[in-house]
Amino acid sequence: MKRVAAICILSLLGVTSSAVAQTKTGTTIGQFVGIGASARIAAMGNAGAGIGEGVQTVYYNPGVIGATSGTSIQFTHGFWFADISYDYAAALLPAGDIGNFFLSVTALNSGDIAVRTVSQPLGTGENYSVQAVALGVGYGRQITDRFAAGLQVHYLNESIWNSSVDVWTASIGTSYRLSDGGAILGASLLNFGTKGSYDGRDLAIQYDADPDRYGDNSSLPANQYTDEFPVPVLFRVGLSYPTRLSESSTLLLTADAGHPSDNTEFLSLGWEWKWKDALAIRAGYENLAQQDSELGLTAGLGIRGGLGPRKFEFDYAWGYHLTLQETHRLTFVLVL
Repeated sequence: MKRVAAICILSLLGVTSSAVAQTKTGTTIGQFVGIGASARIAAMGNAGAGIGEGVQTVYYNPGVIGATSGTSIQFTHGFWFADISYDYAAALLPAGDIGNFFLSVTALNSGDIAVRTVSQPLGTGENYSVQAVALGVGYGRQITDRFAAGLQVHYLNESIWNSSVDVWTASIGTSYRLSDGGAILGASLLNFGTKGSYDGRDLAIQYDADPDRYGDNSSLPANQYTDEFPVPVLFRVGLSYPTRLSESSTLLLTADAGHPSDNTEFLSLGWEWKWKDALAIRAGYENLAQQDSELGLTAGLGIRGGLGPRKFEFDYAWGYHLTLQETHRLTFVLVL
């Protein structure tokens, strides 16, 4: 078992060996889909593709939809840069022998931003906002006692003031349990889909078809067209390895290697120490070896409790960012 885990970890490290290519940062839309939706896993460096169960893991690997039993509801709120708010809600619903279904809603809101121009640098008195929404529907099934797979489809809308863009994406994932109570290997392809271009009345202009000609209509109504841009696609491979330290404590080690379409490869590492399945302390490092990465150390903690079959989880995550301010995430999970 230890040999298998070592081979998997070396494979993950090998994925990052080509992280010297030119980045494509700024060439995709819908960047909000890259914000980790789980405070638990965000505290572990966002290394979650190899964690084999739990509603909080579905964001990283849709294959977990089929590997999780019971009804779970998740709510996450993120305190992002510059007072930007991030919210995520999800529900995992079992359907017996058919499999499991998954629903999710993601929302990002910048709040009001003052409109400033060169002639009015203090503001024109108008405000605009940036908003983004993603609606997801997923399905997963436990195919064998060790192997599970899942699929998720998203509708994304991103708007800036009075202009917006709509796209559809699909995510697939698999989860394979290497041994009972041992390591889990997961892989996922996230946000593969259509391209989109912005449209709206903010792109309306007045156009002069022939500036050198006098007497014609120099204020023809027209629209500007933007290029089509894709959503950032991410291929992620992850491994988790639990070990029991004592009768009351366990340690979970996680590692993810990712290949994004708009940046260079990365490696994320994390660990979670749990005491009596009631208290958890976590830490990690996000996007190691990625070119010009702004991310780094992460940390957090969590508590679990409940009455009878109903259980709850409350998790907190802190994330360090090189240039912008630190971020915070809170997640509440109810298991019915």
